[in-house]
Amino acid sequence: MSTQQTTPRDDTLWRRIVRELADDLAVDAHARDRAGKSPRDEVGRLREAGLPAFLTAADPVLGGGRGADLRTACSAVRELSAADGSVGELLAHHYALSWTGRFLSGPPDGRSAETFPRLDARTAAEGWLLAGAADPPPPGTGATPGPTLTRDGRDGWLLDGRRAFDSAVTVADRLVVAARPAGTGDPFVVLVDPAHPGVFTEAATDRVGQRLTGAGTVAFDHVPVPRARVLGTLPADEHAAAPFTTLAPLVLRLLLVHVALGIAEGALAEARDVNRAVAPGPPPAPSHGLPDRADDPYLLLSYGELATAAHTAAAVAERATDALARGLRAGWSLGFEDRADLAVLVAAAETVTGPAAVRLTTRILELVEGAPPAAPGAGGGGPGFDRFWRDARALTARTRPAHRLRDIGDHYLNNTHTRLARSA
Repeated sequence: MSTQQTTPRDDTLWRRIVRELADDLAVDAHARDRAGKSPRDEVGRLREAGLPAFLTAADPVLGGGRGADLRTACSAVRELSAADGSVGELLAHHYALSWTGRFLSGPPDGRSAETFPRLDARTAAEGWLLAGAADPPPPGTGATPGPTLTRDGRDGWLLDGRRAFDSAVTVADRLVVAARPAGTGDPFVVLVDPAHPGVFTEAATDRVGQRLTGAGTVAFDHVPVPRARVLGTLPADEHAAAPFTTLAPLVLRLLLVHVALGIAEGALAEARDVNRAVAPGPPPAPSHGLPDRADDPYLLLSYGELATAAHTAAAVAERATDALARGLRAGWSLGFEDRADLAVLVAAAETVTGPAAVRLTTRILELVEGAPPAAPGAGGGGPGFDRFWRDARALTARTRPAHRLRDIGDHYLNNTHTRLARSA
């Protein structure tokens, strides 16, 4: 691709860049999923297209950045996910993490300059790909409490512990890690170089779906963290955090909604192409085997239901995207009630889109049954369509729709919003 040095200035240009990359990824998506290798090639394609810096405005000193907003980033993630859900998720995590410094920096108050340049600007200027998690692991997710920090001299810390991450740890240039100081205290969010000899990464090689995200477990053994690499503090009490700070998990959750939506739309579009191209033959029994004609009434009914489900999920996701983009523009003036309303919309998008993606990709396996595989060794279920189902299932298994619905109902009925901004 020839877009490495191009700076998008309008919708037409960025859409062309994303579309070219999506088309490129779609060509060998099935083969790459079967191989299940570390996504170094995929990250190289993202870098060539300039997408890791897409969400960041150019810094007058550091340079870099392309200045896209959240809505544009969500659209890019969604389109890439239609071609390859793993690449969409990898980029979604990177975008959310790149804004960590913004959410933790606090409102401008005229105090001394930051000891570390704004993370997103530095990330864009250095060409970093970020991985990690900017919030502590939820309770009950492992036998250990997660990474911890102990004092090392006057201004530094030592990072120890281990944690599993969903994306890019095998290929990241920097890790964003939430760690608790030894004893008690609010968690810190720190920046770590994975090349340090005290950082050990173990790739997750047995995933059912989303196999190319670069997920894995990272262990930290006395890794020095100077004060300049502490990005901020997360108040343990949600009520002590500024509303703008608590948008951080909502941004990631919304980006992952667009990953799920993209997977569903990609599966639907590819299945449509298969069913349009079916050859005439003896009519099979309804819903058993590949229909012989594109005007088969049962096939039309199925696609009507699936297209409607996709349109519904897209409408809910886009409403949440518009609202959260407005919340980000409000910045530190965002109020608590406004934040709660945004959290409800993101939670609603999750509860609609996740189950819809799983149902849609499951039904498509039936609609394309009997189609010739796209490549040798593709197996049953049509031309590699099991990939879409596995990706949708793996991605959405991390959320709990019943919990989201309970929180939405509690907010609607009782105007409460204690849990709404949390990531789990």
